[in-house]
Amino acid sequence: MFPRLQHHIRVSANKHGLTSRRDFLRAVGVAGTALGAMTWTDRIALAADDLRKRNKACILLWMSGGPSQFETFSPKPDHANGGETKAISTAVPGIQIAENLPRVADVMDEIAIIRSMTSKEGSHPRASFYMHHGYLPMGGVKFPTLGSNVVHQIGDAANELPSFVRIGARVQGGGNAGFLGVDYDPLVLDNPTQPPANSSPTTSRDRYLRRLGLLQGLDSEFARAEGTDLVNDHRKLVDAASDMILSPKMEAFDIQQESDAMRTAYGESKFGAGCLMARRLIERGVTFVEVNVGGWDTHDDNFSRVATLTNEIDQPMAQLIADLRQRGMLDDTLVVWMGEFGRTPKINARSGRDHFPRAFNVALAGGGVRGGQVIGETDASGAEVTERPVQVKELFASIYTLLGIEPKHENMSLIGRPIQLVDEGEAVMELFG
Repeated sequence: MFPRLQHHIRVSANKHGLTSRRDFLRAVGVAGTALGAMTWTDRIALAADDLRKRNKACILLWMSGGPSQFETFSPKPDHANGGETKAISTAVPGIQIAENLPRVADVMDEIAIIRSMTSKEGSHPRASFYMHHGYLPMGGVKFPTLGSNVVHQIGDAANELPSFVRIGARVQGGGNAGFLGVDYDPLVLDNPTQPPANSSPTTSRDRYLRRLGLLQGLDSEFARAEGTDLVNDHRKLVDAASDMILSPKMEAFDIQQESDAMRTAYGESKFGAGCLMARRLIERGVTFVEVNVGGWDTHDDNFSRVATLTNEIDQPMAQLIADLRQRGMLDDTLVVWMGEFGRTPKINARSGRDHFPRAFNVALAGGGVRGGQVIGETDASGAEVTERPVQVKELFASIYTLLGIEPKHENMSLIGRPIQLVDEGEAVMELFG
């Protein structure tokens, strides 16, 4: 019995992102106090279930195209590879970032920068897929994207809003729920300044419900003939869409309900509107929101283009972190900033930077992350990781663990093959507060 109990404690502690045995036993003890007659195994199960209900959530800020680390979180002003970009101090003594992110610098105490991300994938489709799934494309297996895996594990199925919302520019390789099925696909919203298209009934509620009944009758006839699987998937989508558009929670998509001051605080860009909408959605029980901004593929005119892009994301990202903190939501909301790879240390003949997966940046805040730190380092030129290399799978293991999800959890694919959320690599323990 004792070895089995140790196994339960270890698995549950890992699953829920607890950083010490003491933390987990404290959680077990709280559960056990309420029901003192329970066995240890029952107490562990109850504590795990209680932790699962903490409304953990994730906001992924996706920089499509591959952002330059030199012009964001890893400036090299003392080397020719750094170009014209200067470094600025932040709220944390000793940590400097690029001058392009002055507002983000003000909330650096909440942010952990990984400067030693490393990968071998330098093409946009494969790298974007890898950084969204934790796996490379494989024939015969439709891997779920990160957001789908997260909502499959901790999403609230009873919530009338979709558990996974993707906002902004279309993402090459962003993916969907794959073999998990349409229940975990993202709702894609192109323009965050407007509510989703066709999201209000065009007739009375009673008439709308009668039309749904007619549609179900037609679906049933087709299912009896030949299309049971198609009808089931179609009905799931229709039912979910109907629950959503009839729900009073739909106001979460209307950022005009925010005050002028709050909308101004997030900035005037679509990315700012997307970050504001992400906060509103998380407040109303959505589990995973991805906010995308493209244009980071700066093969030419890198410095001018990145200055424009960072001006678009600086204020919204900083305000999102500050807003979540002010509302008491940051501890349970993980914010992840990343793209598919970084840019080359050497500046090319067109004043641009090319693809460079060997050393790039990811920034994380909230969700249990110990902010105000830098993990890993590159050499003076920015060409090689010299300290604490972090693989993509290790990043994914960290994200899942921070959200209370067991990285080694197995799902069964459509071909009968068990697929772990992360098949190798351990969480980066330096991230944990």
